Amino acid sequence: MNKYILLLFSLICFSGFSQDKKKNSKEEENEFAATIINALTDEPMSSVHIINLNQVKGTITDQDGKFKIPAVANDTLYLTYLGFKSQKIRVTNDMLKFKDTKITLTELAFALEEVVVKPFELTGFLEIDAKNITLNDSYQYAISGLNTGYEAGNKNPSAVTKVLGAILNPADLLRNLFGKKPAQMRKLRQIKEDDRIRDLLAAKFDRETLAELLQLEKIDIEDILSNCNYSKTFILTANDLQILDAISGCYEEYKVLNRKK
Repeated sequence: MNKYILLLFSLICFSGFSQDKKKNSKEEENEFAATIINALTDEPMSSVHIINLNQVKGTITDQDGKFKIPAVANDTLYLTYLGFKSQKIRVTNDMLKFKDTKITLTELAFALEEVVVKPFELTGFLEIDAKNITLNDSYQYAISGLNTGYEAGNKNPSAVTKVLGAILNPADLLRNLFGKKPAQMRKLRQIKEDDRIRDLLAAKFDRETLAELLQLEKIDIEDILSNCNYSKTFILTANDLQILDAISGCYEEYKVLNRKK
């Protein structure tokens, strides 16, 4: 009898061990590991922020430049570090399979391309000078009945919509911005729940990471806050975490008002 009890106990323990092993193996399959190094010195970089834009998960590198983050093939990782050029990496199957991936970051001083400044050299001949002067290619829009013209910058499919929305009905502009980005707006809650991402956004003021997370242009972020009655001072001076909270609050109000219609 004792032999049967011992055998049963052994089988239960073995089954539990096998399940734990399978669970750990599954977690490792869905985890991407790599090392980040300085492109100039080949030294590992600690405290680099990594965000999985698809799964909205964040982490940072350790003292040896190593990190692990939940990821599957085709996920996009966004890497940021103060003084270095931000970088986006697409996760591939070979990167998941082999654990020796190394990613390099370049200092901004070395990432900047050479800029050649060419002042206008007027010759006095109208035909020649006219060809040398850069023309303003921004698109302008005039609306019948209004005295002022509106410049929408580069040619963009949404340029006219934004101009009309801002002038005629601010709510329409919000509907245009939120309505076309429902998936990105749903990410707001996920972003706010990840402490690593929140810590990163609290230290940033450039809207770069926030724009990547929400897949919005910086000008769209400004438009959203402006039409949610946030002051220009707040829009210019708030950190990215405060901006995130403001957009989130604005979006929640928008959803409530939209349901009442």
